[in-house]
Amino acid sequence: MRKKIGLTIALLAAGLFAISDVWAETGWEEAFFKANQAYQEGHFQEAIDGYLHLIRSGNGVGPVYYNLGNAYLKADQLGYAIWAYERGLLLTPRDPDLRFNLFYARDQTRDTIETPRGSIETVFLWLRSFNLDELFGSFAVLNLLFWSLLVIRLFNRSEWLYYVLLITISVWFLAGLSLGLKYYRIATDDRAVVLQKEVGILAGPDTADTVLFKLHEGTVVHHERSEDGWALIRVSDKNRGWVEAGAIGGISREAPIPD
Repeated sequence: MRKKIGLTIALLAAGLFAISDVWAETGWEEAFFKANQAYQEGHFQEAIDGYLHLIRSGNGVGPVYYNLGNAYLKADQLGYAIWAYERGLLLTPRDPDLRFNLFYARDQTRDTIETPRGSIETVFLWLRSFNLDELFGSFAVLNLLFWSLLVIRLFNRSEWLYYVLLITISVWFLAGLSLGLKYYRIATDDRAVVLQKEVGILAGPDTADTVLFKLHEGTVVHHERSEDGWALIRVSDKNRGWVEAGAIGGISREAPIPD
C-alpha cells in the first residue's frame, strides 16, 4: 500500500514538474511575442521593457539581445544598442544579421577608437566564431570519442585504428586548448560600452575633479576597477580616467544589466 502511495506521489510530482516546464516555455514565448509585437507597432520602449524582463528572468538568449538592440536603435539609444548587440554576439557569434547591425551601429559612433584584436584571436582565429557552450559541447563529444577509442584499442591492435586514435588525440587536445582559451577570454573580458550621449572622463572619482577628455555613446572602453559608484576606464595606454559607474555597461555576461 505504501509503495502505491509513494508511486502515486512521484507520478504527481513528475506531472507537476512537466506542467511547470511547459508553462515556463509557453510564458517565455508569449512574453517574447508581446515584445516583438510592441516593436512592430512602434512602441519601442515597451518592447525594450519586455526584452529586458526576459533577460532578467534568465531567458537572455541571442535573439532576445538582437531584438533588444534593434529596439534601442529605433529609440535613439545608440550606446544601449551597441551594448545589446555585443552581448548577443557572445551568444550567437555567427549570426550575420546581428553582426551587420552591430557594424552599422558602430559606424554611427562619434569617437574613433581602434580596438586591436588580441593575440589569442590572431592565432586561434576560430575562437570568435564559437561561443563557450559550443566549444564545451564539442570537447565533451571528443572526450567521449577519445576514451571509447582508447578502450577499443586495448582489444583491437589494427593499424587503421592507431591512426584514427592519433588524429582524435590531436583534435581533442586542440578542442580542449580552445575551450580553455575561450574561458580565459570571457573571464578577463573587461570591455564596457558608454551608454550616455556624452560623458566627461575625470582625473579622479569625484565630480569636482578635472575633466580629462569626453566620450560619447557607443564607445567601447576597458573597465579596470570600481570604487564607490565610480569606474576607472581605459581607452588606450595614455587615455584613462574616472566616470560614474552608471554611465557604462559591461559587455561580459557576468556584468549587471544596465538600467
